[in-house]
Amino acid sequence: MELIHCSSLSNCTPKFPPKNSFHIGKHTTNFGVSEKSFAISVKKPNSLLIVNNASDRGEAETAVVVEKPPPKLRRFEVFSGHPTPFGATPRDGGVNFAISSSNATSATICLISLSDLSEKRVTEQISLNPLTNKTGDVWHVFLTGDFENMVYGYKFDGKFSPEEGHYFDSSQILIDPYAKAIVSRGEYGTLGPEEDCWPQMACAVPSDNDEFDWEGDLPLKFPQRDLIIYEMHVRGFTRHESSKTKFPGTYLSVVEKLDHLTKLGVNCIELMPCHEFNELEYYSYNSVLGDYKMNFWGYSTISFFSPMARYSSAGIGNYGLGAVNEFKHLVREAHKRGIEVIMDVVFNHTAEGNENGPLLSFRGVDNSVFYMLAPKGEFYNYSGCGNTFNCNHPILRQFILECLRYWVTEMHVDGFRFDLASILTRSSSLWDAVNAYGNAVEGDTITTGTPLSTPPLIDMISNDPILHGVKLIAEAWDCGGLYQVGMFPHWGVWSEWNGKYRDVVRQFIKGTDGFSGAFAECLCGSPNLYQEGGRKPWNSINFVCAHDGFTLADLVTYNTKHNLANGEENKDGENHNNSWNCGQEGEFVNTSVKKLRRRQMRNFFLCLMVSQGVPMIYMGDEYGHTKGGNNNTYCHDNFINYFRWDKMEEFSSDFFKFCCHMTKFRHECESLGLNDFPTAERLQWHGQTPAVPDWSDASRFVAFTLIDASKGELYVAFNASHIPVVISLPERPGYRWEPLVDTSKPAPYDFLSDDLPEKDIVIRQYANFLDSNLYPMLSYSSIILLLSPDSNP
Repeated sequence: MELIHCSSLSNCTPKFPPKNSFHIGKHTTNFGVSEKSFAISVKKPNSLLIVNNASDRGEAETAVVVEKPPPKLRRFEVFSGHPTPFGATPRDGGVNFAISSSNATSATICLISLSDLSEKRVTEQISLNPLTNKTGDVWHVFLTGDFENMVYGYKFDGKFSPEEGHYFDSSQILIDPYAKAIVSRGEYGTLGPEEDCWPQMACAVPSDNDEFDWEGDLPLKFPQRDLIIYEMHVRGFTRHESSKTKFPGTYLSVVEKLDHLTKLGVNCIELMPCHEFNELEYYSYNSVLGDYKMNFWGYSTISFFSPMARYSSAGIGNYGLGAVNEFKHLVREAHKRGIEVIMDVVFNHTAEGNENGPLLSFRGVDNSVFYMLAPKGEFYNYSGCGNTFNCNHPILRQFILECLRYWVTEMHVDGFRFDLASILTRSSSLWDAVNAYGNAVEGDTITTGTPLSTPPLIDMISNDPILHGVKLIAEAWDCGGLYQVGMFPHWGVWSEWNGKYRDVVRQFIKGTDGFSGAFAECLCGSPNLYQEGGRKPWNSINFVCAHDGFTLADLVTYNTKHNLANGEENKDGENHNNSWNCGQEGEFVNTSVKKLRRRQMRNFFLCLMVSQGVPMIYMGDEYGHTKGGNNNTYCHDNFINYFRWDKMEEFSSDFFKFCCHMTKFRHECESLGLNDFPTAERLQWHGQTPAVPDWSDASRFVAFTLIDASKGELYVAFNASHIPVVISLPERPGYRWEPLVDTSKPAPYDFLSDDLPEKDIVIRQYANFLDSNLYPMLSYSSIILLLSPDSNP
């Protein structure tokens, strides 16, 4: 039997040869069919003639006309497109795609239906012509057609030569670095098909119809000196069942709990990473807790333009664009409550790890451009996570700048905290001495990773007209030993996580000798770090605790880390915590130790609120959340990292009330958020006697008075000694000092608020001391006194 495609026969015409035969070139074939049947087959270009040849028994040859399925029509029309802007951009009834890859030899755009995505199949792929679809190093194409139910990715071909820095693999579907939403798994912590931790990911195709009602939202533009920042994990904040929210662990649930932050006095939230990442990156069974380890913190970015889809109630609904709108909803609703939103961004490394890591996006697009590489292709690891983003490369500078602009203009965020920001100041690897130096050089001099005094990326961010005025906060160190606290290149606009403030305050308040002078610097906004460089107190972000390290409650409960729950034999995490357990290790201790711990927590919080600079509170510290002494909880999606709303309400409401009173007091005091460092005209130091401060190594007492436009004058003192003291107060004729805060007192008398019942009676109990201008301070306590007119001079 023969199959003959009639549509391919050039000589098939309606003019027929003698009956039962026709000519093809020089050959005559006898079909044994009528002219009518043959004519029908010829007129149908997608038909097949199935011919039964005559047998040697003399049977007639026959043919049957069978309809061939029509060829699959292409869904998209292909045009050359434009090299800018990068990413996928809807325009003129279609979508323009543009991506830079200087070392790829070919590029293919892959269009994938959701059903094909789960099977890792490409629905339609379009090869880009380097003559018409490439400008410089930018591959581009403009497509029109039906994008409904479609996502996209790229394939690149080129050298696979790790020693030269190239990892091209045309079998891998890669994420567009500029993608605005990522489609993958829809539910947090759920494995992909066949229990795959890294199922295929693809990018949402944007549409002109993707709109969000901002309801007139505008930037709040609070002066940075007025901020009280709250470091928050989106999932951890509401994931616990006690949150009683509709969609626990999501952007929407955070909105439900914003009133808690308003009550606390917070006017800025700093969101731990919300860029798309894979929480299953570290997925493995943890025999200690009987659960699975997760990448909970999220410091392992996959896509910098895309909000974390599994932090949204929509998951991958609307192809990941539901997460975009839910993030916008969070920002809009926070602004309505007078709360700014800062994002923690991780431009120092990505989830692709070292040479053994997965090809997800950047490595497969152009590895030698996106990552900082040594001459033989090894990955520099200043991040401690296997790779280092090549931040000061021209392509990366443009990428990071456009990303920050996007989050400000499209997502309305108010600023950024840059994780391991010192990496952003290191020189790039360009793989070409002419590019690196301007001309060829001799020898093996390697400048890759050298700290730059004027790094181009920081310059561009600092002077960008769109980013002008947003908050820019650097974690001014990295894992390569570069520590730049007080020295980060700043252009007058960058602030820093003040790690020295954290260390000094911890040391002084737990009673370590030799820190009284350094502690006083911290109270003034660290002028020793920032004044000479032209910066202000608000350039110091003051914190005692953050996500990385002990919580406030654990800081006063444990002398050493207790990280066994991480399954790493307690070898991970910081060993030097400057903590003090107040006499006994762990939670189960006697009553006197518990009282001292509560006092120390109040001391730390009071210190934060009376220090010049910008205070930052870590989520859960306002009620005394404990992680059981674990100072490295990066891998726990469980109660260790979850905000416990039940605990706050049941057991720790007294400390929460104290925190609320202290933040309110700070907001009311003009002098506690100064725009410049305090001078002797406003601030005076004291010891246990007025105007005689003790800066000796043995001193554990620091006190000061501060003139305030709204409160008149404040007296603040810290006794970090194990010995109680009676202090003499500064003489103010016609006035007397009245107590406001005393951390040694039990709640509610630790803060004498105006609504406190019998407040006058409590104050009269101090009268015998205050009449003599004295005040008794217990060990490990702090106080705030206010100056009031003396009714009985």
